[in-house]
Amino acid sequence: MSAGTDVLLRKHVARKRFGQNFLVDRSVIDAIVRAIAPRADDMLVEIGPGLGALTAPLIAARGTLGPTENPLHAIELDRDLAARLRQRFAADHLIVHESDALAFDYAQLASTTHPRIRIVGNLPYNISSPLLFHLADSAATIVDQHFMLQREVVLRMVAGPGTSDYGRLSVMLQVRYDMARLFDVPSAAFEPQPKVTSALVRMRPRPAAAAGIADFARFQRLVARAFSQRRKMLRNTLKDYSAVMEEIGIATTSRAEDVSVDSYVALANAIGALR
Repeated sequence: MSAGTDVLLRKHVARKRFGQNFLVDRSVIDAIVRAIAPRADDMLVEIGPGLGALTAPLIAARGTLGPTENPLHAIELDRDLAARLRQRFAADHLIVHESDALAFDYAQLASTTHPRIRIVGNLPYNISSPLLFHLADSAATIVDQHFMLQREVVLRMVAGPGTSDYGRLSVMLQVRYDMARLFDVPSAAFEPQPKVTSALVRMRPRPAAAAGIADFARFQRLVARAFSQRRKMLRNTLKDYSAVMEEIGIATTSRAEDVSVDSYVALANAIGALR
């Protein structure tokens, strides 16, 4: 028996340090694949394929079981799982990148024939927020993203102003993406079972011009500052910009969670115009 075959047959024990919870419910897997609706000509990337529960039906759903000129790409940090995937799937169906999803350059997968990519994944809960921010840097090369995340995180992502779930994550993602929570997934759909309910979210990048941000770094700093003390009124957290807020119609008695994404964009642009 070769070392590679031994890796394939040996039972994999989920590793807490990687936040591994493997999707095992066939009906949920089928629902995810239907939501993604992969096509043979998609440049499709799966983050954290794990044991390949979603990988196999994604390849099959593309119609040609993975065209040799356009295989599915997978980002997997766990070397044992990466070896299993290479043993299970031919290289013309799946290319495994043994890499940290937080450091991987997703834009490098775009090409002349496939200038934009589609990304899917059952994301580890412990890296979900930083990974979403990392992926935002490649938004211009992405068609869409379908992610399984902790429901609490998804609710924050799609929350509107005036709600308790609305925060810095909501603003920073909504300014770049149109998002929709598709459906919830119970903990029983995973092995081992997490202690939380999950949800599938669809994220479609907005055209850069749609946001209308003059200086993204300034916008980012402004939003972070506004939500740094979310219980306080903006006249306290952004007191040096009170006059600008009043001029563009933002009440200084508002709290960070009361201000819409578009209003944050307008405020950042107005502040920039003063300089």
